[in-house]
Amino acid sequence: MANRLSKFVYELRRRLFGDPPPVVAVVRLYGVIAPGQRFKQNLNMASLASTLDHAFSIPGLSAVALQVNSPGGSPVQSALITKRIRDLAREKDVPVLAFAEDVAASGGYMLALAGDEIYANESSIIGSIGVIASGFGFDKAIEKLGIDRRLYTAGDRKAMLDSFSPEKEEDVERLKELQEEVHEHFKSLVRERRGKRLKGLRGRLFSGDVFTGADAVKMGLVDGIGDAREVLRDRFGKKVRLRLIGERKPRLGSILGLGRTVDSFEAGGIGQIEDMPHGLLAAIEERLFWNRFGL
Repeated sequence: MANRLSKFVYELRRRLFGDPPPVVAVVRLYGVIAPGQRFKQNLNMASLASTLDHAFSIPGLSAVALQVNSPGGSPVQSALITKRIRDLAREKDVPVLAFAEDVAASGGYMLALAGDEIYANESSIIGSIGVIASGFGFDKAIEKLGIDRRLYTAGDRKAMLDSFSPEKEEDVERLKELQEEVHEHFKSLVRERRGKRLKGLRGRLFSGDVFTGADAVKMGLVDGIGDAREVLRDRFGKKVRLRLIGERKPRLGSILGLGRTVDSFEAGGIGQIEDMPHGLLAAIEERLFWNRFGL
């Protein structure tokens, strides 16, 4: 209903006042990429689906701009979001321009690949085309404390890389095989989206290394240096209208990392005090994602 009304208003204005100025929908992709509401700034397909649909349904749309500021996270959610943007771009026949801010690394760079063109600041952190897994081993700690680890499984690989059991070489090898497979998917997407624009040595491009925006231009990972306002005004004229889509003010509960259940968000409450440990751990984990890139 709202979409039909906006189309009616657009057509009425066009007939009364002539062709309106170009419109570009701006979608902010900020934060760690993870399922659910794990972090304060969290990106996933479920939370972005309606925002993306709205962005591509604006009448008279000239383009969609993605403002990307993400250190990465879930490869699955990254791929789902990127695919949805590309599907909508083809369906609506609308160009997409991506703008990297502080960092577009790992899954964050995958989001930027949804753009037909990618721009960055000279000092943006770009790349990290790789796969990482990390954890802790507590088997020696519980041994010193005199704690017995009791673990029962059906399936001899079910407890692979259990943090409280000694690490097994075959488990590490299996993890590396999985990582290589995910890495290959990532590399294939980069080759598909960037094509002949890639100029650097493949070994370095896909090593998991990161580059400044200036170096990323030389290597073909991005197309140029520039911010959204500058590039879009140059492309569509000074009268271009930028419409920010899906911006929400953070609630106190989300700032504190509390109340991460659907009911507490719907009620607008700050959550229960027993959520505090989870919120603090999530905040620490989120900070570690950004710290990898000096942010």
